[in-house]
Amino acid sequence: MSTGEGTTIGKAFEALYASDDGSLDTAASLLAADPGADAELTRRGEEFLRTLWTRGWQPADVVRMARRDLSEEHIRVLTGLIRSETARYGTLPRRWQAQLDALDAVPTRSTDRFSYATTVLELYRLLVRLPRLDAVGPVPGETLPPAAAGEPRMLSRIRALLAKAEATGYPEEAEALTAKAQELMARHSLDEVTLAVGAPSPETPGAIRIGVEPPYEQAKAILLDAVATANHCRAVWNEAYGFSTVVGFEGDLDPVELLYTSLLVQGTAAMTRAEAEQRAGGRKRTKSFRQSFLLAYANRLGTRLSTTSRRVAAETPTLLPALASRDLAVTTRTDELFPETRATRVRAAWDEAGWTHGASAADRAGLHPNRRGLRG
Repeated sequence: MSTGEGTTIGKAFEALYASDDGSLDTAASLLAADPGADAELTRRGEEFLRTLWTRGWQPADVVRMARRDLSEEHIRVLTGLIRSETARYGTLPRRWQAQLDALDAVPTRSTDRFSYATTVLELYRLLVRLPRLDAVGPVPGETLPPAAAGEPRMLSRIRALLAKAEATGYPEEAEALTAKAQELMARHSLDEVTLAVGAPSPETPGAIRIGVEPPYEQAKAILLDAVATANHCRAVWNEAYGFSTVVGFEGDLDPVELLYTSLLVQGTAAMTRAEAEQRAGGRKRTKSFRQSFLLAYANRLGTRLSTTSRRVAAETPTLLPALASRDLAVTTRTDELFPETRATRVRAAWDEAGWTHGASAADRAGLHPNRRGLRG
């Protein structure tokens, strides 16, 4: 790195810690006038990301924050940096690879040097201000456990059932498919307990982050908490950063994310249909209707999910002590990660029609497998 390049970068980066945009404009002018600083500018961005990885952040978390506070142009620059930084590792953690696969393609860089430099500096200012998070998995560069060959058969079956439930236009069919998926999840947990009882393993609860973003994020967080609790996990919502951390044993984490995502898709579709009925009846579409709908949907589904899990567990009473022991391990790990959690009051305007429609939609999600998709 040349002395001139170092001076340009050094002066420009002072603006990252200033509170005024005037300093940022001056810094962008310096960078725009010095093409020789481009390589070092990119290298510093990758370095910022590497620091965030060690501070508990993952690609999806960083993109979520940038999407909330910045523009699509910033997202495109960030995507390119994430791809170039992670390309240096021979193997990535499984969930990291899935997050990278979900990133948009990297576009061609803008020809306007000042605009580009401004975008980069605004992005870097966000990156250097992100706080430390609790780690929820290995960091690139760490030794990883042997990768499993393909997706577990059980998870593939759950994924297929939920995809069909989301696609069908018949509530009774969606009901039966979702019910079967939840039954598979509950039985899978028991299978994991059976293996642990027969041959105790050193496995301890892990964690994943799942985005919980506006609008109606509080209702979404309640729904995720309901799905997690019913499947022997715990969810802790971080409203400020738009995600919930789900703590549980590895075999339960992916199914929880799948079911939550599917129920959210199904609930949103049901809400859209209910709104159409409201408009047809001459009533306006309101925010309070949607909030009440999703809150009722989450509340009712939580009860039904837990009922199904308890019923399946009761079929093998000899495993109940081992299951309780695993639940205790998950609670203990959650308390270790989040020693200062607090309850949050539900903040939503009440709409009786929205609540009634939401509760009905949750009933139609039908999680009792003995009903076979038929409504009584």
